[in-house]
Amino acid sequence: MDSPKKTKITDPKVALTKAEHYCAYQERSQQEVRDKLYEWGLWPDAVENIISELIGGNYLNEERFAKAYTQGKFKQKGWGRIKIKQGLKFKKVPDVLIKKALLTIDGDDYMRMLEAVLTKKARTVIEKDNFKRNYKLQNYAVSRGFEADLIADLLKSNDL
Repeated sequence: MDSPKKTKITDPKVALTKAEHYCAYQERSQQEVRDKLYEWGLWPDAVENIISELIGGNYLNEERFAKAYTQGKFKQKGWGRIKIKQGLKFKKVPDVLIKKALLTIDGDDYMRMLEAVLTKKARTVIEKDNFKRNYKLQNYAVSRGFEADLIADLLKSNDL
């Protein structure tokens, strides 16, 4: 079965209007918008002009996107700084803005989130040997993007 062919947009004005709606719906990185514009079939010069207009109209703001992404992934998904940083790098956000966005995470909230993640996982880990149990918990928290030294400190100080 053939999938329906996507219509291509050739008029930059139509593309700009559609891109404004795309950006107004939720915060986007420049790379996400650029990819979407190319997907719509626009030429590179038209894409860069539209990106410039979106930035000028404040539809597109990398710093605002980085902060929204950071807060969303931290509060909703329970991700650590490392995983958030990787996600932002994947979306081609500049390092300066990544650092700025990561500073918006409160240190106390971060430790509470790490503790909550470990506590929730600890309920599901069935392991008698305490060393193996902590190893599993540490691996899980690392996979969620938390720093190994913070995890180790928390596991030593708490009986999870």
